[in-house]
Amino acid sequence: MDAQSRGRADDIDPADQWVLNPHTGNYELRLDQSAGESPVAARTTTAEDSGRRAESPDGPRREVPAQRSRRSAQKDGRGPEASAAGGAGRRKRKAPKARRKKALMWTGGVTAFVVVAAGVGAYVLYERFNGNISTIDIGDAGNNDVLSDGPMNILIIGTDKRTGKGNEGYGDKGSEGHADTNILFHVSEDRTNATALSIPRDLMTDIPDCETVQPDGSTKTIPGTPRVRFNVSLGQEGRNPGCTMQTVEAITGIKPDHFMMVDFNAVKELTTAVGGVKVCMAKPINDPKSHLELPQGESTVAGEDALALLRTRHSFGNESDLDRIKVQQQFLGSMIREMKSSDTLTNPTKLFKLADAATNALTVDQGIGSAKKLMTLAQEIGKVDTKNITFVTLPVIDNPAETVKATVVPHPTQAEPLFAMMRSDTSLTEVKQKEKAAKSKQAALLKGPKAAPADVRVDVLNGGEIAGAAGATVTWLQNQQGVLKSANKANAPEKIKKTTLEYAPNQADQARALAEMMGLPAAAMKQGTADAEGLEAMVLTLGADFKGAGIPITGPAKISDDVERASADKAVCSK
Repeated sequence: MDAQSRGRADDIDPADQWVLNPHTGNYELRLDQSAGESPVAARTTTAEDSGRRAESPDGPRREVPAQRSRRSAQKDGRGPEASAAGGAGRRKRKAPKARRKKALMWTGGVTAFVVVAAGVGAYVLYERFNGNISTIDIGDAGNNDVLSDGPMNILIIGTDKRTGKGNEGYGDKGSEGHADTNILFHVSEDRTNATALSIPRDLMTDIPDCETVQPDGSTKTIPGTPRVRFNVSLGQEGRNPGCTMQTVEAITGIKPDHFMMVDFNAVKELTTAVGGVKVCMAKPINDPKSHLELPQGESTVAGEDALALLRTRHSFGNESDLDRIKVQQQFLGSMIREMKSSDTLTNPTKLFKLADAATNALTVDQGIGSAKKLMTLAQEIGKVDTKNITFVTLPVIDNPAETVKATVVPHPTQAEPLFAMMRSDTSLTEVKQKEKAAKSKQAALLKGPKAAPADVRVDVLNGGEIAGAAGATVTWLQNQQGVLKSANKANAPEKIKKTTLEYAPNQADQARALAEMMGLPAAAMKQGTADAEGLEAMVLTLGADFKGAGIPITGPAKISDDVERASADKAVCSK
């Protein structure tokens, strides 16, 4: 919607329409045509409120930016007259961004997005923020739906491409950009917790073939490369973020739904917009390479200093990238705390600038490539309490194939349990509680008599992602478990996320036996109300959580205590 359709004068900035309603404590739109106020705000004006409203959160007034010129009028639904009218006040399109490593900046920025959305209105977000966002078509690599009923997995990527004003001294000169910092951000199905998994750039892995969408709309398959550093999954050989997403899936078994990519300037702009981020050093820092100087104890960094902190690695630990990841995680936790603090959430100027900076920093997939879609995503992520956001690094060991240790490989015993926990949507902040509850439910489920395998009758349907899973499961049940009365009923009517076993009350002993064989969780058991008649069989429908015949669906509920983790709500001094 444009200003005219809301009855506003052309020279009024949308930010000026955002006022505090003292009755509710919320920021609302002023809709009165003459005074520019909402009726409620107009009746309750005070001197303090007037002064607050007189200040534009974005500084000097300007016209609402139109859509970027690179977007066609046909695509965004605007005619040539609208484009011309908005051209004078349009934000100048930035040069190609230098993708920055500090990837989780947006996590706090989306908090601002949510609050601004509630106070300013969706149309202001669309007009002002939508033009900030850059998108990349990744084809089928992600999920076109903004939201799903299950968990969400977002891959945040920061690159070392060094274009951009003031960034000439960082990164790899002449590089097309690598996937230099990578965080797989997993948000639980119930939106109560999140796990941020850092993937080291020097991890040796196989990069799979990936299909990329070319500028002319055609597709091109980039051949995979065996045993190379993870960071070349982006930029090299024409690979785009979709290739990085597919590489992450190959490593973890977790498919990212969306990606977000940020640049060097994201650190500068967001830390400045929020008024600086508190950090703590266990010792004084004086790094001539990054030009970072910080005293022992607490400091507040913003802009160039924040970028230098996140860039340096010679000041911490053994000067490795793994130690730099720890500093990044500590910084990002502090950033999130600051963005969710009352000082930020009650400051309209800071919130508006923060949301503007957050959208400016992002390049995303088309599935979330608008302000409205990002707002929807932000509202879901904003439900997660800071204390339930856990940072963890993929467990690794030195690459045994190297004499001079320069790369790493996944830890042979610690990596897979962590991946399995994330796949089963088990929170790292609630491991003990969930483990105890799962054991209790499983014990209750299996309590009671169990039928002999030869007496178990079950029809198996495939509602998951693995082709032929129903047939393979029946073969396994018959040949290895002795369940001869099992039958392959092919594909289920529709795909399902979770495996289910439907049974009648008089089949409970059969259900317990099958649950024990297959490692079915209590949540999979669906007992009906009427008894089965004659030779009626139970119905087992395999879901997306089914990974193969003989592989328990419950999954591990515990990872090694040696796997370091950090909570976003706790301040830690970097060592």
